[in-house]
Amino acid sequence: DIDQLMKITAEQGMPAVAMTDHGNLFGAVKFYNAAIAAGVHPVIGCEVYVSQQGHKTRSETDRYNHLVLLCENQEGYRNLIKLVSTGYLDGFYYKPRIDLDLLAQYSKGLIGMSACLRGQIAETILSEKHEDARRLAHTYADVFGAGNFFLEVQDHHLEQDRRLTPELNRLSHQTGIPLVAT
Repeated sequence: DIDQLMKITAEQGMPAVAMTDHGNLFGAVKFYNAAIAAGVHPVIGCEVYVSQQGHKTRSETDRYNHLVLLCENQEGYRNLIKLVSTGYLDGFYYKPRIDLDLLAQYSKGLIGMSACLRGQIAETILSEKHEDARRLAHTYADVFGAGNFFLEVQDHHLEQDRRLTPELNRLSHQTGIPLVAT
């Protein structure tokens, strides 16, 4: 509940809070207004679905992965709207999908995070393809620019999280891409 989130955020003295709906921005306006009313800085974002074969591909073999995008500024917000809208209008195949080329075209003003276990970097690491994961991390860092891409660490007390966390830490040290815990 957005109102309860804002109440807790304000009570804890947190200066900002982010919301990332999956594949859409349906809650962004309510979230933004509630955060402003609570005196908290709203960070609008979205957990997008990134197609591996191209966002217009309609194939049962196409895989998609999660990627978290946060708006750094007004330009980022406009670019996020463009990405999410394009995902629905041109890339919808079970999910509203974008691809790396589209992301590169509209990445300005956005901060990227590698996402959960369904993120491409996480899946690649868990498949023991460490060199491929390193290349992917560099690719995403290049797309977002210096300091705007983070390797995301989550702990849901799953065996996969316990395997992934030290590998993400190692990848962070190898690449210089910072870790962020969510």
